[in-house]
Amino acid sequence: MKDMDRAQIPGEATEYTQTYADGTQRRVFVTGVETPYPHGKLIVSRTDTAGIITECNQSFVDMSGYTEAEIIGQPHCLLRHPDMPAAAFRDLWETVKAGRQWNGYVKNLRKDGGHYWVYAAAFPMSVTATSSATHPCDASRPARMSLPQKSSTGV
Repeated sequence: MKDMDRAQIPGEATEYTQTYADGTQRRVFVTGVETPYPHGKLIVSRTDTAGIITECNQSFVDMSGYTEAEIIGQPHCLLRHPDMPAAAFRDLWETVKAGRQWNGYVKNLRKDGGHYWVYAAAFPMSVTATSSATHPCDASRPARMSLPQKSSTGV
């Protein structure tokens, strides 16, 4: 997974280095600009058991700011915002690998350094794939959650 390109990030941004569960690191830039979730849309993606995106719908592409070609074949953590604690993703994968559905709030990082909030549902599809769908959570999300502001370690 490549570092974000600062030249593609509009305006002011804060730089973070994220470390993922497999030990890889990625430099990301965060603007603090929130993209509102589009009314009536459902974001859907499918990953393999290693977390590699194998399918996604157009709403997922639109919200991420990436093209479909840029997303397919990438780890889903491409969208991980530095504010998201690693424990949330550990819990997600442990739950799904145990054959149960996982639900939770997720703050995703866009290609342009902005973010969007979703209430995600991830569930096992088979022994080789996991699918997740998300819907708007503007009215129900926790008010400006207190999440770590420093580089994070985890998935």
